[in-house]
Amino acid sequence: MDVSKPAREDDLAAWRQEYAGAGLTEADLAPDPFGQFGAWLDQVAAAGVAEPNAMVVATADAGGRPSARTVLLKSVDPRGFVFYTNYHSRKGREVAGNPRASLVFPWFALARQVVVIGDVEYVERSATAAYFHSRPRGSQLGAWATEQSAVIASRSVIEARYARAEARWAPGTPIPVPENWGGLRVVPLSVEFWQGRADRLHDRLRYRRVAGDQWAVERLSP
Repeated sequence: MDVSKPAREDDLAAWRQEYAGAGLTEADLAPDPFGQFGAWLDQVAAAGVAEPNAMVVATADAGGRPSARTVLLKSVDPRGFVFYTNYHSRKGREVAGNPRASLVFPWFALARQVVVIGDVEYVERSATAAYFHSRPRGSQLGAWATEQSAVIASRSVIEARYARAEARWAPGTPIPVPENWGGLRVVPLSVEFWQGRADRLHDRLRYRRVAGDQWAVERLSP
């Protein structure tokens, strides 16, 4: 990608980036979006992109007011895309009232992005427990220490809560999964693969679920 910088760095309208990567054709695609996503994820990881599983998760409350944040994808299979969170967090509360979400994987280094739109369901508690106990001990304690998205007076509040959790479960003692913590699975209705091209004539190919495991592929205008 060729990047031109403006004379003044605060002149955002003058920033330009020309994409010169290979295109994306219908013949390039895997039979389903999960195979295509796995192929691209492998290429992104091989390219040395930092946090290749980072994604922006967008949700909305019951009134349609949106919010977004970056989280890490923790698993993907034909059932959907899974991440873990505190169910009392803003995203957790929004999903409870409006179980829909969009995901964006912004792989700028390869001039690529993937956009997922779908319904949200809760991950089985057995799978949540398996993942929770695979995490570093500090992360397990952190899940007990934080009331995610709640307003706190200072960092000392969260540090004190962590210290109490650390004292509650001595080293070597199994830490249970908090009841309000677990996985969310985005079951895709559509998955778009975006490849940057020259002159802003990007390739956009979208898988759209038509029935069960059946997918239609559509090309979108850039």
